[in-house]
Amino acid sequence: MNIGIRGFYLLLEQLKDTLLVDVKTVTTGDITEVDLSKQTIFPLSHIIVNNATSGENVLTFNVSILSMDVVDESKEATSDIFRGNDNEQDILNTQLSVLNKAIQKFRIGSLYQDGYQIVGDVTLEPFYDRFENKIAGWTATFDLMIANDIDIC
Repeated sequence: MNIGIRGFYLLLEQLKDTLLVDVKTVTTGDITEVDLSKQTIFPLSHIIVNNATSGENVLTFNVSILSMDVVDESKEATSDIFRGNDNEQDILNTQLSVLNKAIQKFRIGSLYQDGYQIVGDVTLEPFYDRFENKIAGWTATFDLMIANDIDIC
């Protein structure tokens, strides 16, 4: 089967495989259905396909990827008010690196050569304590273009 017919499946598989190099778990779909209370699934990346645009020769998917980890707080008194008594800055640094590495594979790496190409700039936004656990990470949002080679004949 060609990429146009299975484009959505292949896109999700490529994103998942790329992210699993650096995180423990990759999920997709509705983030509220992911059991974020389990400490064993972190670090975690979650893929959301926001929409798709069908062009004459390409499909362009608008994708958001949330990469996150659980913030560990020390029971010791805070001695450094800039860094605090947790690993939040470490998580932000690590998860930004996870996303940046994945983005570069779609920009100039083997995935680009395989026909998965980021269009334009990627927006990266940090988040803190967004869910039931104390979790921190980044959301990357971007457009990813693949060939639309559906043959209607």
